[in-house]
Amino acid sequence: MIFNNKFRFIISQNLDAKANSSIDSALFKAFKKDSLPVLRLYSWQDSVTFGLSQNPSDYVTLLEEYKNNFAKRITGGGVLFHGHDISYSLIIPTSYIQNKGVKETYELICSFILEFYSSFGLKANFAKDIEEIILSKNAFCQVGFEAYDIIINGKKIGGNAQKRSKNVIFQHGSIPLKTIEKNERYGSSLEDFSINIDFNQAKEALQKAFIKTFNAQLIDSKLDENEQKIYNELYEG
Repeated sequence: MIFNNKFRFIISQNLDAKANSSIDSALFKAFKKDSLPVLRLYSWQDSVTFGLSQNPSDYVTLLEEYKNNFAKRITGGGVLFHGHDISYSLIIPTSYIQNKGVKETYELICSFILEFYSSFGLKANFAKDIEEIILSKNAFCQVGFEAYDIIINGKKIGGNAQKRSKNVIFQHGSIPLKTIEKNERYGSSLEDFSINIDFNQAKEALQKAFIKTFNAQLIDSKLDENEQKIYNELYEG
């Protein structure tokens, strides 16, 4: 297996959008090439996040709807709604992914997400592997189809995005657990496939899928002093 088997394991629950995005950014900024890799699982307050290249001021109605509980992610992509989902962030040294491009890295990392869905008896595939799906981009994350989006019964569920530097690969993604509105911009949820689980059940299933897929050892952790300092600067800034 490409990965080192030891990962720091961080749980964050019911945070606002700026807090979750600031933690992601702090973990990315603080990571060194010899740092222990990190898996974080977390939930959100009702909120909305925007891709790095998007301008939140273009979505005034959404900001009012979510009472200004919003943030920009450190990755690209479109508008994504939170509060009904579980998210993960994975931070690993680039040395763990030898001779693999961005697309191959997506496929490798997302393999534990496919295992997660499989544990509930769902057959999940990448969009690129489904002939009927036409790849496309959209301002709303759940509407377009990227190559490594995950599809169940022809419907997109969740999304994943990546950010890289010389020493680190950061990837995060979201898995909708509950249906909040029958609207294309919100996409599908596990509830739509008759899987009714809460955050803790989803967390346990994701842990098991990650351990099984990567033969991983998860070590309970929290932000260290340097990460906390960076987080405080970002959140209060």
